[in-house]
Amino acid sequence: MANHRTTAVVTIGLLVFGGSAAACKNTTGSGSTAGTSSSTATGSSDAKTTEKKAVPNLVGMGLQSAQDAAQAAGFYTLKSHDSLGRDRNQILDRDWKVCSQSVTAGKTVPTDTELDFGAVKLKEDCPAKDQTAPADAGGTMPDFKGKSVKAARVALDSGTSITVKDASENRFILVESNWQVCSQSPAAGTTLNGQPVEFTAVKFGESCP
Repeated sequence: MANHRTTAVVTIGLLVFGGSAAACKNTTGSGSTAGTSSSTATGSSDAKTTEKKAVPNLVGMGLQSAQDAAQAAGFYTLKSHDSLGRDRNQILDRDWKVCSQSVTAGKTVPTDTELDFGAVKLKEDCPAKDQTAPADAGGTMPDFKGKSVKAARVALDSGTSITVKDASENRFILVESNWQVCSQSPAAGTTLNGQPVEFTAVKFGESCP
């Protein structure tokens, strides 16, 4: 009886050892395959080169047509701004025309270069020089006279208390980009320390009193 038990134990031990060896062999094989795949994926990645093209002449075109022509030429990063410095939004592009472009026509640049169009409404004349909205005021009050009320508001700190009054009548000032500053308080050059700001204004095309 003792001999039979010994034989059974030896047989079971051989089966367990053989199964473990096979499992180790399979695990090693699968790990080798994963390593090969990772190496192949790493070696296949290549850097992409941006194509370069000449920028077309878009000045004088309607803003929508200019954007379409820029995209047809391979340029898709486009923006526009108010050439009169009034900070108006170009909501309906067909109502605006291009006065200037940020990259000179004919210049060869990467196609991911941003093109910025200065534009005015169709009935307006392009300015002799492209005007930009006032920059951030920082700690000193700028001279906002002649600038749009909207541009002045954007240039000041967002927490500034601002009062705007019609300089000639008692009209409500609804679309601030259509109104120009006639007077301001505090005066230009004054240090800004959170004090309220007051403007008087008239519509563009009107004269300040």
